[in-house]
Amino acid sequence: MTEFPRPGVKPARPHFSSGPCAKPPGWAAEKLAAGSLGRSHRSKLGKSRLQYAIDLTRKVLQVPDTHRIGIVPGSDTGAVEMAMWSMLGARKVTTLAWESFGEGWVTDAVKQLKLDPIVIKAPYGELPDLTQVDQDSDVIFTWNGTTSGVRVPDGDWISDDRGGLTFADATSGCFAQALPWDKLDLTTFSWQKALGGEGAHGVLILGPRAVERLESYTPAWPLPKIFRMTKGGKLIEGIFKGETINTPSMLAVEDYIFALEWAQQEGGLGGLIARADANAAALDQWVQATPWVEHLAADPAIRSNTSVCLKFADSIALDEEAKAALVKKIASLLEAEDAAYDVAGYRDAPAGLRIWCGSTIETDDVVKLGPWLDWAFHTARGG
Repeated sequence: MTEFPRPGVKPARPHFSSGPCAKPPGWAAEKLAAGSLGRSHRSKLGKSRLQYAIDLTRKVLQVPDTHRIGIVPGSDTGAVEMAMWSMLGARKVTTLAWESFGEGWVTDAVKQLKLDPIVIKAPYGELPDLTQVDQDSDVIFTWNGTTSGVRVPDGDWISDDRGGLTFADATSGCFAQALPWDKLDLTTFSWQKALGGEGAHGVLILGPRAVERLESYTPAWPLPKIFRMTKGGKLIEGIFKGETINTPSMLAVEDYIFALEWAQQEGGLGGLIARADANAAALDQWVQATPWVEHLAADPAIRSNTSVCLKFADSIALDEEAKAALVKKIASLLEAEDAAYDVAGYRDAPAGLRIWCGSTIETDDVVKLGPWLDWAFHTARGG
């Protein structure tokens, strides 16, 4: 049996995890501002750093002044749950699911909140028929399916005169895809998914219609303290001015600020989108030249440029269990060589690989990754 040739050059940064993602190029712990550490987050300094993080978020993501931005506990999951539990129940609900996180929001709506929603699904790698969406209902969806590599191509399917609210879980789409803020009433993301920040914090962006819902509607169920955004029927504005509901890690805040300042240096949102597009294009070029692998999202129009999911080609005649074992072996070989970390697909997705191509990845590292993926596949298969 012939041994497959081992590549000679490795990616300089083999961090291809889809969350937490790679740190921005040039990151180092000693570069983080430390003045706020050990201080109260409610001190003048603490609040100013939190507000600075919010202001930078608005600038980089081009969020209009009509929308409020808040830092909330519990990562992206916490932000989505906070929104669902605080605002759903006023109207009928439509949930869209084409990957595992979208399925999670379906479960919450059906089993926890017991809202009897309209559920529109599609298998991994595909997008449901968005023309089926009832525009008078509240709609919950993932902008970018982290575990399937499928994103909505744009916001054209969302009506300008919709009756319900749009809840967009955009955690793996922010900072790599342009979001139509006039179409999104509520948007969430997490620092560790978008820019390689540290975990445990989420960002909640509310449009005017979401604020109106909060101030005019009280859900039938009790709300935990960390979900409460109103007091006396009015929005708690401090949440969106650096006064967080729960104690934040100021070290994580400083880490996020570092990433945002780096994003500005890269040209802001346009520069970040260009970086992610270049990374995804480099990986696609390798996929097109490699017979054993294919994109899970076959249609380029709905294919993610961040969480790129790959499957084995039909010519690889293995059952799902054998494919899962092969993926595990490929990932282990790559990690042992320090050539690529955390590239196995999500546990609930079809067996395959998932390569993060977001803005904090260098295109040259994606190019160098291809030969290592080839080596690992052929080595795992026995040459």
